[in-house]
Amino acid sequence: MRVERGIMVALGYGKFFRSDSIVGLQPIEEERGPGRRTLVHVQNLPEPLIASRSEHAILGDLTGLSQAESRTQEQVQLLSDILDAIAEINPTLRAILRDQADWDLDQVEERARELLSFDGESAGTEIRHEMPR
Repeated sequence: MRVERGIMVALGYGKFFRSDSIVGLQPIEEERGPGRRTLVHVQNLPEPLIASRSEHAILGDLTGLSQAESRTQEQVQLLSDILDAIAEINPTLRAILRDQADWDLDQVEERARELLSFDGESAGTEIRHEMPR
């Protein structure tokens, strides 16, 4: 994914910046809500700006990704986060879930790893996990 140069990117509430001046996006995790979604780091500004749009929406504008491509990237990130959480579950709890709830986390983890390692180029789609330059 590459930044589309020279386009104006909306941060929300009338804030616009050129795509090539935005150097970083950071989701707001504490006190996140309407009007407070993302910290946007802009060249030559000492403090990040608060954007009302999500980091994924801004990233989509920065890179020129279609809504479907942006959504796919969000889903890949979510699956990766879920996989990280599953990896932290201890074997005893896994056994209880498998025996009592008929939910095998080992199979879920294996399937998630398969999906994340899928080579999208063979299907005509490219999925990469890199930040824009």
